[in-house]
Amino acid sequence: ATRTKSADVERADSGIGQMAARKWRNRAAETLSSLQAWEAHRPCTDCGERDLPVETDVQNCNQRRADLCEKCRKRRTERKESVLEFVNTEASYGEDLRIIKEEFYLPMQAAGLLSQEQLLGIFSNIQELIDLNENFLEVLQEEIDQAFDQGDDDLMTVCIGEVFLEFVNMLPAFQTYCLQQSSSVNMLNALEKEKELLRIFLNVSQNDNTALRRMNLRSFLMAPLQRVTKYPLLLSRIIKATTEYHPDHGSLREAKSRIESHLEHINMKTKQEGNTWTLRSFRQDSKKKREVINIEMRETALKTVGWLREETRFVMEGSLQLAQPPDGQWVKKGSKTLKFQNMQVLLLVNMKRVSESSLESAEPGPVKDAVLVLIRDKNNGKFHLLREPLRLSNCIVSTDPDCDDTFELIEIRREAFVFRDSDRARTHHWFRQIRRYSRELGSWKKRRNALPNIMISTPHTRP
Repeated sequence: ATRTKSADVERADSGIGQMAARKWRNRAAETLSSLQAWEAHRPCTDCGERDLPVETDVQNCNQRRADLCEKCRKRRTERKESVLEFVNTEASYGEDLRIIKEEFYLPMQAAGLLSQEQLLGIFSNIQELIDLNENFLEVLQEEIDQAFDQGDDDLMTVCIGEVFLEFVNMLPAFQTYCLQQSSSVNMLNALEKEKELLRIFLNVSQNDNTALRRMNLRSFLMAPLQRVTKYPLLLSRIIKATTEYHPDHGSLREAKSRIESHLEHINMKTKQEGNTWTLRSFRQDSKKKREVINIEMRETALKTVGWLREETRFVMEGSLQLAQPPDGQWVKKGSKTLKFQNMQVLLLVNMKRVSESSLESAEPGPVKDAVLVLIRDKNNGKFHLLREPLRLSNCIVSTDPDCDDTFELIEIRREAFVFRDSDRARTHHWFRQIRRYSRELGSWKKRRNALPNIMISTPHTRP
């Protein structure tokens, strides 16, 4: 009787009978068996392959590595070594730059061995390279430290490609230094023959200064050239050890492409200036060739507007078809009556600096100015400006539903231009971007009531 009452109480509390309990235990055993089978053939967390060797914590204390196949373990090790090599070599390069300044430039300046003009001719923009290296290395080191603090011993959360693209403005600084390298060495050779005190200083420094590692000044002056040509090699090693599913994979490839394009552009400039030396050459393809041309056009545009590079943002650039209508009735006649010509167009925006550091571009300040630069591409490496830049603060941009494959830009009291792209969606994108900055900067808003109707957004104008 006591056993019966216990069974009754148990059924009342749990609601599980003997048959149900037996089925539950069978299912639990099946589930456990399935989990054990999955654990025996668990997928690799990186590549998804199965049939990994079962390892205990004694065999491998890192549980994350226990979930990796042998191939991915090796890849992670190679990636970590490549990332650390990138950061460590950047630090070594920065140390060489500081040696140039502290062991050569400053002593020569303090002793009056060379004039300020001669020092600038030999050392070029070395201070700019030092500042860029310090900022770049600081961000890289923060990425490494943060990864280790979060327990990421494999540095999988470190995104070298993204950081490199954030500091892509350092590439023009390398270009400035590289293009002056030939004249810098020639000047140093001439001054060393001319000035005995300079020759004595350089010889004593090389032999007695342990910080120089018995290297002469010419060897240290080659450091920026060697560094900029090593970036593609270092990035290639990281790309090779980074799976295509990694969030930094695309940025790494983009960073490698950008640096290779800049190197080809530097080589092109050295040939134009008659220099015989070139940097390491890379295989040309149509994309890199186009990027080299784009770099040349950006420099032409910057030189034309006279803005600081760190305050300039290239919002859009590319080929557009341009026509200048003889009257304001071209919409009724249709765009087919207009004579279009191909033009390279660059939309530049001048941003106010929000801090002393020109590299802090994450939160740009308000827009100071915006222009359209119109360039004729002569297909021989040289460019011709169609006219002075179009300042969007003095322009009105509009479109018409009857000609939605074009848009019109009217420069107040001057000229009118009709633009279109071969792709209609891209034409609309150009229109929206140009109209945005025209409306933001337009001083014409204050006197828009005095303007003709054609210069005001009409009900027929697309919103």
